[in-house]
Amino acid sequence: MNYDNVDFGTYFKNYPDKEGFFGKYGGAYISEDLKKAMEEISEAYFTICKSSKFISELRRIRREFQGRPTPISHLERLSTKLGNVQLYVKREDLNHTGAHKLNHCMGEALLAKYMGKKKVIAETGAGQHGVALATAAAYFGLECDIYMGAVDIKKQAPNVARMKILGANVVEVTEGLATLKEAVDAAFKAYSREYKDCIYCIGSVLGPHPFPVMVRDFQSVVGIEAREQFIEMTGELPDAVVACVGGGSNAMGMFSGFLNDPVDIYGVEPLGKGTKLGDHAASLKYGTEGIMHGFNSIMLKDENGEPAPVYSVASGLDYPSSGPEHAFLQDLGRVKYDVISDDEAVDAFFTLSRLEGIIPAIESSHAVAYGMKLAKEMKRGSILINLSGRGDKDMDYIIEKYGIK
Repeated sequence: MNYDNVDFGTYFKNYPDKEGFFGKYGGAYISEDLKKAMEEISEAYFTICKSSKFISELRRIRREFQGRPTPISHLERLSTKLGNVQLYVKREDLNHTGAHKLNHCMGEALLAKYMGKKKVIAETGAGQHGVALATAAAYFGLECDIYMGAVDIKKQAPNVARMKILGANVVEVTEGLATLKEAVDAAFKAYSREYKDCIYCIGSVLGPHPFPVMVRDFQSVVGIEAREQFIEMTGELPDAVVACVGGGSNAMGMFSGFLNDPVDIYGVEPLGKGTKLGDHAASLKYGTEGIMHGFNSIMLKDENGEPAPVYSVASGLDYPSSGPEHAFLQDLGRVKYDVISDDEAVDAFFTLSRLEGIIPAIESSHAVAYGMKLAKEMKRGSILINLSGRGDKDMDYIIEKYGIK
């Protein structure tokens, strides 16, 4: 399918449909008990999202508490090193808590308060979603349980400490590979037991409807700001927009501002150690259609058709599927999805740090690496990269594994 067949001027009114589908992707493949919970969330969200009181309160929080709008920075030294193409980054690392995740967590927690819930439950991989939700819970006076794989707890110790300081209960998950997929599994099980008193605050544009659209809407502030800021800075649109994709919340936030523009859009997945199954987490590149965690998308499968083991140096990207809207945009041809390896991401991590004084999250480093590669291929123009988070959380792990280059 070619995206010329879709009117992106009305795209957000048409997708997803009322059942939560982006074409054939999305939906809500869940138990009857959870269906009732999702219907409750959906009804509350689609009521509150049109409320001027809710919108005004969220805007005030973003301005006074989160520190939005976040700026765009021109990477002048890096651009000069690479050639004639000018690189820019949207500084979500300067959003309160150090990543884009707070954009939807404050919205989800505000929704929980509106619904009269007492607790929020979530999973986390790199810990940024966990920190953001723990922050939102503290802000609104809610209890907070964060499920996190044992492997990620070890890799992301600084964020684990932050969650605990903020008052969250960090639940260690030891089943399977003990990473992000298993954390989601455990969080969903807990939610199925407690949904009457709590709300599941999913950490990306995935899961059963209405989460993919709800998180996209909360994250769209990134793309809306970035488009306006870039035009103000340069007088024109960027030639290309780049963001990393695991579940894909930061990417959908950024992409949503540019879907109806003559701009090339690139989503960057983690190639990890190589193309062998189990060595990467590039589901859109190498996966097939499948259902997991309550939604239909493109996923990496083992020989039994179950979610395959995945790997990435970036804990926030090692998930065996991707948000259904990303699968849809890939089918439409509107967004090109490509890959960056661990080594390329780590190289970009150090390069951006030393040339620009910005230490990026290792997840964001995948987007930076792809932007650098794209800049070498383009003879002229501009590239806007979503710097989705800062790298404080990754420094100990990167130094331990790679040393200081």
